[in-house]
Amino acid sequence: MKIYNTLTKKKEEFVPITPGKVGIYVCGPTVYNFIHIGNARPMIVFDTLRRYFEYKGYEVNFVSNFTDVDDKIIKKANEEGVSCHEISERYIVECKKDMEGMNIKPATHHPKATEEIDGMIEMISSLIDQGYAYEKNGTVYFRTRQCEGYGKLSKKNLDDLSAGIRIAVSDEKDDPMDFVLWKPKKEGEPSWPSPWGDGRPGWHIECSVMSKKYVGETLDIHAGGEDLVFPHHENEIAQSECCNHTTFANYWMHNAFLNIDNKKMSKSAGNFFTVREISEKYSLQVIRFFMLSAHYRSPLNFSDTLVEAAKSSLERILNAVDNIRTMIDHLDGEELTEADKANVKVLTDLVKKYEDAMDDDLNTADAISAVFEIVKLANTTVKDGSKAYAQKLLSTITELCDILGIITEKKEEILDADIEALIEERQAARKAKDFKRADEIRDQLLEQGIVLKDTREGVKWSRA
Repeated sequence: MKIYNTLTKKKEEFVPITPGKVGIYVCGPTVYNFIHIGNARPMIVFDTLRRYFEYKGYEVNFVSNFTDVDDKIIKKANEEGVSCHEISERYIVECKKDMEGMNIKPATHHPKATEEIDGMIEMISSLIDQGYAYEKNGTVYFRTRQCEGYGKLSKKNLDDLSAGIRIAVSDEKDDPMDFVLWKPKKEGEPSWPSPWGDGRPGWHIECSVMSKKYVGETLDIHAGGEDLVFPHHENEIAQSECCNHTTFANYWMHNAFLNIDNKKMSKSAGNFFTVREISEKYSLQVIRFFMLSAHYRSPLNFSDTLVEAAKSSLERILNAVDNIRTMIDHLDGEELTEADKANVKVLTDLVKKYEDAMDDDLNTADAISAVFEIVKLANTTVKDGSKAYAQKLLSTITELCDILGIITEKKEEILDADIEALIEERQAARKAKDFKRADEIRDQLLEQGIVLKDTREGVKWSRA
């Protein structure tokens, strides 16, 4: 398999540190709200990468963190008058719900920043002892210019970066490009004891510590969105390699941005959408399929027109699978016929085409094209084949779709009367202040493609 390495700017043959095993670390979300549709792209892309490695027989250690202490979390907690822990735990639960809806497998480990503070203090202390960091009035800074090769991932030059930066009189840094490893306690913020006084870690240090603990000093693959290349991933490299004196990650993978109607997503532009909001209009399986319809390093434009097209395309695959299942119940023949064998040869070539695409830097767009060729083959040959051939088609399509995280089994259609009964039960639960049961019913209906909307006239429902 070849992977485009952001570090070298070229495709490289993937060679794992340990044969048969892959250690992957993916930067996860900051949990202060529902995850947005931009968060979904790296989650889907690198879950697919994991699935493909597993398909190829690798044992995958997949680690993705939750940043559960951050300025945005603190702000949200202060606005609601609750603890930061309550905010972060609430949205970790909600994030996992959305991930499940997108059929993203749980990580091997999902570490939380607040549970790894001791490791961060240990790494910061080591960096100070080695002369790579210094403390000023309770704040610890990393000496960026002490790190040989700083900027090698982003291809940024320190002198160019620092040119024109205005240094405030009160700025304690030895150099404007130095960054924070530990910050002192402020009123209304969570804090932890440290050798430099009560405080909390800077953002970058957490991933260096958690990746080392759960994957190792050197990662096979570090991944995330391209917005993390600088400064986050650049600073991770600096901290980790200066502390551990070994390569931090052998391969760096970054997905491109997601735009909304050809514009950058932002709250100020009014085109900011959470995954939960999108799920009220589209099945999250459709969103997953849409995300994989373009190469992960290509910018992706999210629009109703394009998502509707993805919905129709996915439906073609699901209908083909449904048809094969029906044919299996009506076909005879436990052995392949000569005609079947010729078709299986075509099928084998198309599976190879799929694998070649995935081996070429996870080209899911071309892999999906190969799936459609298999669907075309199935639609034109299954009715004249044996049961054994139909079963071969079914197992092949479902396996290739499973790598993409696409569930091929259609959910049983829920009847209108059942919907109305569940809505009535939900209304009764809300009246009884049993909000947990009310939310369970809403989620149950959403999984069935039923969207509820509370209006002044009562609850309205529609099929997604």
